[in-house]
Amino acid sequence: MSAIAAQEPRLNEQITLDTCRLVDFDGNQLGVYPIEQAQSIADAAGLDLVEIAPNADPPVCRVMDYGKFKYDQAIKAKQARKNQSKIEIKEMKFRPKIDIGDYTTKKKHVLRFLDAGNKVKITIMFRGREMAHPEQGLSILERLADDLKDVAVIENQPKMEGRNMHMLIAPLPQTAKKKTEQDKKGETHDA
Repeated sequence: MSAIAAQEPRLNEQITLDTCRLVDFDGNQLGVYPIEQAQSIADAAGLDLVEIAPNADPPVCRVMDYGKFKYDQAIKAKQARKNQSKIEIKEMKFRPKIDIGDYTTKKKHVLRFLDAGNKVKITIMFRGREMAHPEQGLSILERLADDLKDVAVIENQPKMEGRNMHMLIAPLPQTAKKKTEQDKKGETHDA
């Protein structure tokens, strides 16, 4: 709670300074005033006195509508969160002795993840004696990368970690760009 309060500027009677450099509502500097006089100027305007630069010499206070200022800040933060794109990493697990039907089904899932703009971590799981033939897993990863070369790029080359072999693939930039354009079109239709 105190960490949050430390980030908030001091308002009106919370300001315990002797003098301050006063900035009016429009951003014009009025000069250095005693704090009581600055507070009376803010009260006369029907606004708040807000300490915006406490470490300056002399500290800077501004006359503003603090409630409206906080509201505008919240709207800007919400808009920034709305515009940022979040990339998730999905995972698809394969086995070295996968059948062709299972392979095509899992490949379709990987394609769906890539079309959604997500990165996909492909994992080949080895059990028992399969560990003696890691080239089988590598051939599956290479075949998948070859099948997806027109929609995806390999970010991390296949590597062995314990009993698993991993590879990370990401959608091509134009695919990701197309996804963001579709998202924006969806937002305009909703409005």
